[in-house]
Amino acid sequence: MFKKTLLAMALGGTIAATAQAGEVEVLHWWTSGGEAKSIAVLKEMVNDAGHSWKDFAVAGGGGENAYTVLRSRAVSGNAPASAQIKGLEIQEWGDLGFLADLSDVAEDNNWDSILPAVVSDVMKHDGKFVAAPVNVHRVNWMWANKAVLEEHGVKAPTSLDELWAASDKLKAAGITPIAHGGQPWQDATTFESIVLAVGGADFFSQVFVDHDQAALESDTMKTAFEEFGKVKQYIDKGAPGRDWNVATGMVIKGEAAFQFMGDWAKGEFSAAGKQPGADYYCLPFPGTEGEFTFNIDSLAMFKQRSSENEEAQMKMAELILSPEFQDVFNMNKGSIPVRLDQDMSGFDSCAQASMDTFKATSASGEGLVPSMAHGMSTTSAIQGAIYDVATDFFNSDMSADEAVLKLSRAVRAAQ
Repeated sequence: MFKKTLLAMALGGTIAATAQAGEVEVLHWWTSGGEAKSIAVLKEMVNDAGHSWKDFAVAGGGGENAYTVLRSRAVSGNAPASAQIKGLEIQEWGDLGFLADLSDVAEDNNWDSILPAVVSDVMKHDGKFVAAPVNVHRVNWMWANKAVLEEHGVKAPTSLDELWAASDKLKAAGITPIAHGGQPWQDATTFESIVLAVGGADFFSQVFVDHDQAALESDTMKTAFEEFGKVKQYIDKGAPGRDWNVATGMVIKGEAAFQFMGDWAKGEFSAAGKQPGADYYCLPFPGTEGEFTFNIDSLAMFKQRSSENEEAQMKMAELILSPEFQDVFNMNKGSIPVRLDQDMSGFDSCAQASMDTFKATSASGEGLVPSMAHGMSTTSAIQGAIYDVATDFFNSDMSADEAVLKLSRAVRAAQ
């Protein structure tokens, strides 16, 4: 019904023009310390180019709140000039006819040459660029407080068995082993990393991209749920509802040893003045070394009636891919640039390691998988179904066998 309503409005030409000439209203959820600092750079560049920026920030680390607002705005005929949309959501909005054609900007700035195919493919609808990629995040990271590990004689774990052994030792010493935020998208972030660790990249794709029923109902999936369930032993009572950046703060302050989160968490460490290797470790999630779960942030551009607003919008798209913005934004955000030709010498060891793995997996075609938890691998309906099962399992005494059955049925029903 929602799609039909939007399509009727698009065909009817009821998308409202931005009220002020040369203004770009940007809907996003980059609201934490490191994220807000990052997006402020783009705002300044847009203003310096002679255009005005209208910030429409909606808090909520996984973007659920922002998507709700965007749908409401679109239904009312008042879509913003640009919105933080990614993955298959870009295709859904493109199908409805809402998105602007960025072909001229892309051609003038050689986007097809400077972007890896895995990035440009996501940004296109019917072969035309409709969104500008901002960065590439690696989701399967583990963050660890160096001092906490050293004080308790714990080595950084490289496998799930080592992770549980380290967590047992830390828990016995009175340390919260794992900083976790009990929100569906955070539960799903940990769950998908465990699926990757247990089953590998091929199994991950069978489950979260192909939705293969045999894989969903397999013993491997049962093992993944069993391993996921072990996390519950090592989190604190304050986990339910906790925002991700608050959990990151626990690791920064030494209140917890580990956090399983994408590399946007590094922006929080940087904002706190912490240095990789000296204060904290950035490590592949145990059991996923050499594999890369990607999450590409992007700003989709919505059609504008005003030529002045369209000019401002196109200029913003151009600025997003500029080496200058890619440098500053990604250093603040914790992510890596989308440009293959970007000079990485000014980036820290975490970002350089991330780029090395990204380029290696992109070139080989092995180990590079799209994040389910962050909207890259499947539809929002199937993602929501997986969220529900993972969160229900994590917050109940549901057995792994029951979870496997529920997941299989939920994915089938959402297709």
